[in-house]
Amino acid sequence: MMRQYLKLYIDGQWVDPAEPKTLGVENPATEQVCGRVALGSAADVDRAVAAARRAFADWSLTTREQRLDILQRILTEYQQRADDLAEAITEEMGAPVTLAAGPQVGLGLGHLNTAIEVLKSYPFEQQRGATLFVKEPIGVCGLITPWNWPMNQVAVKVFPALATGCTMVLKPSEVAPFSAHIFTEVLHAAGVPAGVFNLVQGDGPGVGVALAGHPDVDMVSFTGSTRAGVEIARNAAPTVTRVTQELGGKGPNIILDDAAFAANVGSGVANLMSNSGQSCSAPSRMLVPSARMDEAADVAREATEKLTVGDPTGDVALGPVVSRAQFDKIQSLIQKGIDEGATLVTGGTGRPDGLETGYYIKPTVFANVSNEMTIAREEIFGPVLAILGYDNVDDAVEIANDTDYGLAGYVAANDLEKAQAVARRLRSGWVVINDGFDFHAGFGGYKRSGNGREWGEFGFHEYLETKAILGYAPESAG
Repeated sequence: MMRQYLKLYIDGQWVDPAEPKTLGVENPATEQVCGRVALGSAADVDRAVAAARRAFADWSLTTREQRLDILQRILTEYQQRADDLAEAITEEMGAPVTLAAGPQVGLGLGHLNTAIEVLKSYPFEQQRGATLFVKEPIGVCGLITPWNWPMNQVAVKVFPALATGCTMVLKPSEVAPFSAHIFTEVLHAAGVPAGVFNLVQGDGPGVGVALAGHPDVDMVSFTGSTRAGVEIARNAAPTVTRVTQELGGKGPNIILDDAAFAANVGSGVANLMSNSGQSCSAPSRMLVPSARMDEAADVAREATEKLTVGDPTGDVALGPVVSRAQFDKIQSLIQKGIDEGATLVTGGTGRPDGLETGYYIKPTVFANVSNEMTIAREEIFGPVLAILGYDNVDDAVEIANDTDYGLAGYVAANDLEKAQAVARRLRSGWVVINDGFDFHAGFGGYKRSGNGREWGEFGFHEYLETKAILGYAPESAG
């Protein structure tokens, strides 16, 4: 049955867009339109921002306890709609059912629980001597999210914004908009006050540009490509709006030379290939000792060729990539790797055997990649691994840091002390040792991977202004 989400959510109501336009949403597994959503415009952004501005007057003054109550009610509703969210994510962006019902929906739940935990004890006020420092909600926030981890990206913006007393307008990706509509139903059912949260579906030119440049928006949080992030910042500059960005990545994964080498290569393959490689934090450059390049290639081939690719509603490891545009881009970059002389270990261009329809990519591994090759420089955003050799640890660190990006880095080793030493030297906002994970770890990038941080208490900081009240107490205080 075709989904029809033809209204926007503004000021606590489902309303018609200012202009009656819709957009067809394609199922990447079938290449068929599987639903339609309303296509908003600048006029709808104006309405939504005005609603958020009105609501801010009261919502910004709510107590910690009142906001905790709302978040707890959202938690209850979110859990009840988990299956609906998972089905929508599989349909809109091709995540296999186990991935959609597991990490895709689960990360949103994890960020909600984390926001509740942080809010319970977050220090909104601190006195030093005679001065009081107060952290206050920044105001109306424009939240622009991508298609690759739809619930994760919505959650890391909406929940900290709600927790800190901000109001907001969400523009999810028009490529994968179904789950955001269901998420909005969750917030409505939980009783989020009118105007605090607003949803305007639409594309970048029609809604994203208007939201980023709106004079009544106090902060823009954007997750997506570096190219689009630059445009968001340009649009926000005339109003001196705060902009936080989580952008592209080209994550290095340094495998140290020890007894766990083969296991760590296999783990690195699995980590990259998850979500069909469509993660900005993916460990897409695997760095191995040059002397063990052939061994790494053999292990990576074996691990990759075990991965099943196919209909995401079935029991498969990888579904399609999200769209024809992504499919074509990945195909051209695989060809570029071949043309530039990297060793094609497995995979390659074209669809996997037996899959004539759908944007399916052969899980691909290249060995003997140099860091100057296109596949080592550009974010591929697909199931394509580049294996590079290094001579020693210093060489590995130099190669790892020789990139325009700095979002996520990885180190795998038996010897924790050695791994720690390498991790400290990586120029990345997130460095993972041996598959560590923490919902409270601030997530964000160095260099062209963005600015600002999300996750845990670090996500709260972005939605707050700091006010210093001097002479608040007698001088003898403190």
